[in-house]
Amino acid sequence: MTLIGGAAVAWPLAASAQQREQVRRIGLLSTLPADDPEWQARLAALLQGLQALGWTVGSNLRIDYRLGAESIERRRQHIDEMVKLAPELIIANGTSIMAPLLQATRTLPILFVQVTDPVGSGFVASLARPGGNATGFTALEYGMSGKWVQLLKEVAPLVTRAAVLRDASLPSGSGQLGAIQAVAPLLGVEVSPVDVRDGAEIERVVTEFARSPNGGMIVTSSGLGGTLRHRDQIIALAARHRLPAIYPVRSFVSTGGLISWAPDPMDPYRRAAGYVDRILKGEKPADLAVQAPVKFEIAVNLKTARALGLGVPATLLARADEVIE
Repeated sequence: MTLIGGAAVAWPLAASAQQREQVRRIGLLSTLPADDPEWQARLAALLQGLQALGWTVGSNLRIDYRLGAESIERRRQHIDEMVKLAPELIIANGTSIMAPLLQATRTLPILFVQVTDPVGSGFVASLARPGGNATGFTALEYGMSGKWVQLLKEVAPLVTRAAVLRDASLPSGSGQLGAIQAVAPLLGVEVSPVDVRDGAEIERVVTEFARSPNGGMIVTSSGLGGTLRHRDQIIALAARHRLPAIYPVRSFVSTGGLISWAPDPMDPYRRAAGYVDRILKGEKPADLAVQAPVKFEIAVNLKTARALGLGVPATLLARADEVIE
């Protein structure tokens, strides 16, 4: 009886210790702050995807966050702190984080989301066989950026000049601009690049650009810390100067932008949960193919269109995934 009683006491203690050992630890890096609505929505999609696969924060999963690094120095500090924590996996949001992160570690598994041209940037060897310690989900492919010019002309036919807001410090900024420049002359549009790193510069250049007639704006995808960080200012400038504008994320349109064409921003975060699950269960990033966007959406804000005096073609409205009245 004593032996049985001893075993009965020991077993729950052993089970409890084993349960504690099963809590897995991952890290998450993002340039957007924790209170940003777009970031909160994307994080919620990731957490929902993880929970559907049996991973619950506070139960069998712990996530260490480093968020809101606007400057390069702060970004590197966050990366250094995360690498020292040595989580089993680091999720990196955006192209601007990946280069310094790979400089900091070539051993910790990395899962990137919303990265443009990971092969050209040197993050992976190929999409099918990444090699190395990183894999993930790409954002918009460069060549598809020309679609923004087409849709801008469709909703605002009088536009003959377009300010292209991009982040020149990222390869994706130049790549998207190049694709736009290839298509724009065919549609009778002259493009002018505008750097988005500094709010004062955006204000000055867009205000100067708007002094001539028939202007519009194309806001490119520049990671979570670029155009998204300045989206309120960009939308306000477009309204103030009556510039028809097309955006790379649906959330621009829900907060007053005219039109967007973009991959579903939540889908890669839900799908990323599957890769987190597989890596925590022993698979290596080197063997997991980089995934491209699978769903693209058009969103149109009719209230903004009316304020700009634009009549949105019925054919465009019929193709739209979301129409805001």
